[in-house]
Amino acid sequence: MVEREGVIKFDLQYKQTPALTYSALRELNAWRTLLHRARLIGLDPSRYGGVGYGNISQRHKKTFVVSGTQTQTRPLLTAQHYSIVMECDPDINRIKARGPVAPSSEALTHGTVYDRDTRARFVMHVHSPIIWRKAKSLGIPLTDKRAAFGTPEMAAEVERLFKKGVLRKRPIFAMGGHEDGVVTFGRTGAEAGFLLLRTLVQAVRS
Repeated sequence: MVEREGVIKFDLQYKQTPALTYSALRELNAWRTLLHRARLIGLDPSRYGGVGYGNISQRHKKTFVVSGTQTQTRPLLTAQHYSIVMECDPDINRIKARGPVAPSSEALTHGTVYDRDTRARFVMHVHSPIIWRKAKSLGIPLTDKRAAFGTPEMAAEVERLFKKGVLRKRPIFAMGGHEDGVVTFGRTGAEAGFLLLRTLVQAVRS
């Protein structure tokens, strides 16, 4: 059974507030536009029951900004389509957020990455069938297939990979229990984004 992305599974405490300035989101939004054009974020009626997939985030002061829930179908986003996550606690399955839109259903995973790697400033969660299918042959770490997206179990799996040290040299992992899900992260958007694109080229060539 395919997990349907876009369904929020955590306890969300959300307050609607004004958006951040667009200048604070310029780099994040540029990468989001590129990934949407590459169909790594978006919607395909023939996949996942027609539900949108993928999201992107950026560290913002002591919090992080993530693309909002149900925004994957939009080719271009504005500041109105990003949510500010104020607190992220996988242990009690809770997210506190504010902004013009509620956060992505994968916010727990993004938050866990930022918590475990203080250098990370960007996290990209995309869907790539070819990378996902070839994850083992490409040496990409996998989360346990029993861990569903957007859950404390997935957050725990991400933490496990950090503790094993497998994400230090190559900050990418595939989500074993979330069909086609792949996550990269880095100190800049370019670091996370180009790692993803290089891996896509490797998958196509292999």
